[in-house]
Amino acid sequence: MPGMTMKSETNIKLPLSFIIFGIIAFVVAQSTLFFGHDFIANGQFRVPPIWSGSHFLLLGFAVMIAMGAMYQLVPVAFLTPIWNEKFGAVQFIVTALGITSFAILLGVHASYAIYGGAIAIIGILMFLFQMLKTLQAQSKKNVMSYFVIGALSALFLAIIAGFTLAWNFSFTPFVSQDPMLFTHITLGVAGWFTLLIFGFSYKLVPMFSLSHGFSMKWAKPAFLTYVIGLVLLIGSYWLETHSIQTVGWILLCGGFTFFGLDVREILTKRLRRKLDKPFAFAVFAIGIGFFVHLIAAILSIAQVKSPTVWSWVVFFYIMGWVIASILGYLYKIIPFLWWTYKYSERIGKEKVPTLKEMINEKASVILFTLFIISIIGLTIGGLYSIGIVVFLFQGLLTITSVLYAISVLKIFFI
Repeated sequence: MPGMTMKSETNIKLPLSFIIFGIIAFVVAQSTLFFGHDFIANGQFRVPPIWSGSHFLLLGFAVMIAMGAMYQLVPVAFLTPIWNEKFGAVQFIVTALGITSFAILLGVHASYAIYGGAIAIIGILMFLFQMLKTLQAQSKKNVMSYFVIGALSALFLAIIAGFTLAWNFSFTPFVSQDPMLFTHITLGVAGWFTLLIFGFSYKLVPMFSLSHGFSMKWAKPAFLTYVIGLVLLIGSYWLETHSIQTVGWILLCGGFTFFGLDVREILTKRLRRKLDKPFAFAVFAIGIGFFVHLIAAILSIAQVKSPTVWSWVVFFYIMGWVIASILGYLYKIIPFLWWTYKYSERIGKEKVPTLKEMINEKASVILFTLFIISIIGLTIGGLYSIGIVVFLFQGLLTITSVLYAISVLKIFFI
């Protein structure tokens, strides 16, 4: 069948649907945040434009991209086919409608956002059910399985926390708002995204660097340490105990360090001496991730409690680690998926472009450099509440997102 390769692989059209939606949502998110730059400069993050932009970014872009990637990578990594691809297509439609309506309602009428959120939750629950049925068919669990299962569990808890927050806005609040908000953010960002990036990096880093003979000896300590750190950090929000929060951040930093040690070993045993630029950017994002975890641990030890400082630590965590990782990997994954779909069966029969010819490395260097400059400039401008700096660098980030989308979508016309 067109778009199919090995028995365990997914029809390319399914993951690409999620990915294309995610790229469009990335542009919408940055554009929305640009129009709310005054709120960002003043440190006002709990306002409709910021809610809308952040959810287009984290749900519309990051979650949808992660789902699309999982539809492609889970069968390859775990050697088991997706449980039901038709169910996946329906899940895409439901989730896309839910996330779009939820993010828009957050921006225009937050009290009605719960209805869009309910549709989004149905779509995400359908995805979780799909993955549960798929992973059940795996004959033998490995360390990647635990990262993926941990990430999916965190996503499930994050949407419960998110729905609770939406309920509080629409109806009578029944839980404390701040602890629930912090729990939602921690589960969604550090739980779901970080554990998922950890897990699939153990597959993608060796694949893109052509590495062999590595041990992955730090994988289990990384998983256990990071999960325990998450539990303690979330517990500290509800117990209001700073010492527990500090231990949680230290453990998160330790877990990230163990993961970094494994990545370093993998890269030292690579056959490809020169890494492709997009992949090198994803590796660079790991360094940013470690730096942010270290800073967070130091700030917690020093008992820095400024909401402004912590808001920008979270921003840099999301943009410098999570979003940067996705952008780097995506620039490699999309050409591979499209080349496989369009040209794999035509090799030897006619002249086809090479995979390397489908990647514009010069453009990627410019785009990723602009991205890093933008988030650094935004962080500095936000910390010191310099409106013109926030305006300029959020504008640059918006332009960069448009150029990134154009660069990636052009691949489909090669």
